[in-house]
Amino acid sequence: MRKVNSVEEYIETNSKWSEALSLLRSIIISTELEETLKWSIPTYTIKGKNVCGIGAFKDHFGIWFFNGVFLKDEHKILRNAQDGKTKAMRQLRFTSIGEVNKKVVLQYVMEAIENQKLGKEVKPDRSKKETLIPEELKKLFESNNELKSSFDSLTPYKQREYCEYIQTAKREATKQSRILKITPMILQGVGLHDKYKNC
Repeated sequence: MRKVNSVEEYIETNSKWSEALSLLRSIIISTELEETLKWSIPTYTIKGKNVCGIGAFKDHFGIWFFNGVFLKDEHKILRNAQDGKTKAMRQLRFTSIGEVNKKVVLQYVMEAIENQKLGKEVKPDRSKKETLIPEELKKLFESNNELKSSFDSLTPYKQREYCEYIQTAKREATKQSRILKITPMILQGVGLHDKYKNC
């Protein structure tokens, strides 16, 4: 997607859908939302928070609601932007200007504004990744308490590095040789790649 410098330029660039995008834009800017460009796409915000955006593609155009998952969707017209990947974003997708019902679009935009004011938004998942300890290491820890306590005192990141190093070995013999290699390193409290980081 080429960089554009204004919403007008974005609409002109997408000539196939210019009239339809202008219609969606007029509905959205009739509200209190502020118009801006983000990622070269017309985006509408309230107090700096993204509420919705308009966009055009080869075969369709539409409105994206950043936290559309909270919309009631009375008319059952919202789609998940990317099934299985998108948690919050939902879209109203159209293939012709005749499909745009101004009253319904405005209803959805107004509800999205209200939801944002209420603070309804999906927070990014900042939970720590769980460290999956390979069976080979678990067995070793059972017979070597000093090794286990040294491993436990490492940062989660260093623990994951060691676990992945064992798990990525395809052959059992390779796993065992890798365990022999890392045992003294764990006991010293160093990470798998520390020697490279300190270069």
